[in-house]
Amino acid sequence: MKKILFMALMAVVALGANAQNVQVHYDFGRSFYSDQEDGRQRVTVTLEQFKADQWGSWYYFVDVDLTNKFTEGAYTEISREFNIGKNGFAAHVEYDGGLNRFGSFQQAALVGAAYNGHNADFSKTWSAQLMYKRYFKSYDNTSAYNSVQLTGVWGLNFANNKCTFSGFFDLWRGENADGHGQLVFLSEPQFWYNITNHFSVGTEVELSNNFIYNTYDDKTFFINPTLAVKWNF
Repeated sequence: MKKILFMALMAVVALGANAQNVQVHYDFGRSFYSDQEDGRQRVTVTLEQFKADQWGSWYYFVDVDLTNKFTEGAYTEISREFNIGKNGFAAHVEYDGGLNRFGSFQQAALVGAAYNGHNADFSKTWSAQLMYKRYFKSYDNTSAYNSVQLTGVWGLNFANNKCTFSGFFDLWRGENADGHGQLVFLSEPQFWYNITNHFSVGTEVELSNNFIYNTYDDKTFFINPTLAVKWNF
């Protein structure tokens, strides 16, 4: 549920935009994979904010995963971009991490370059980011290691802005339980029907490989859809 607001607001970067939204997602993943994802949360609340200024932009999101008994965890990504001229290039720095009921998520810092673009009326927006990624030893059974991440983000408004198709993909080098490297893929395309300028209903589909921790069998690829509502402030 991350990175989507960034693309939706590129049209107003030059104006010093400041915008925020809250999303509530009901996740069907545990219904589809009752064995592999028996502990997956049903509800996720996402808070996103984007703020542009004369140097570039700030962006963050927080995903709070809820169950009927407790808060499962809160994961955040915070990024800052510094514009390099007016050609769409920017320097990108980022922090990823958070807490869960068992301790914490493994933290990471990223630094690299981004290229951001759009069509004439900003109905189509895109971003590509290539970054060095450093994982830190955050808890037992984790280790510090170096990685590289490729990120793509897109946004498309159509039907007189009543519909929005947006999303991202991340591709990076991770490490499995025995310390060997593996390629990790995560994408979360979203479709929204914008009932008003503030309220939308829609869905998100999480596509991943080597991302979900699965001790039941050798399955690595998962498709986890949601139903969602969003309020734009």
